[in-house]
Amino acid sequence: MIEPPRPADIVEYHRQLAPADREICELLATAIERGLPEARSKVWHAHPVWFLEGNPIVGYDRLKDAVRLMFWSGQSFDAEGLAASGSFKAAEARYTDVVDVDVDAVTAWLSAAREIQWDYEHIRTNRGLVKRTDF
Repeated sequence: MIEPPRPADIVEYHRQLAPADREICELLATAIERGLPEARSKVWHAHPVWFLEGNPIVGYDRLKDAVRLMFWSGQSFDAEGLAASGSFKAAEARYTDVVDVDVDAVTAWLSAAREIQWDYEHIRTNRGLVKRTDF
């Protein structure tokens, strides 16, 4: 299977990271690309994010003390290993070393992310409310 090339803005995001953080992000990007091959990706709000039908699904960013992997609908997954993040339905995992990344867990979360989505794409038109999608 030939994998599509990674978007240039994500490649550039990775290039600017310290080597240890780059290694984590490369592993996460590869897992996401394999787990959600139909997703479109780009740097959105300064961080790599993958979208299904325009809805943000998963992304990651470098924080002060870790790389954060975030699933926009992650609080609704029936899976362990994610912590609630923010005031909507997002959940996250944080990594300080590439060996901390459990690719099997990430793959399971990606599978859940395909099935369970809250509509963040239309949050403004829904007056700040997130609604479950019918995808």
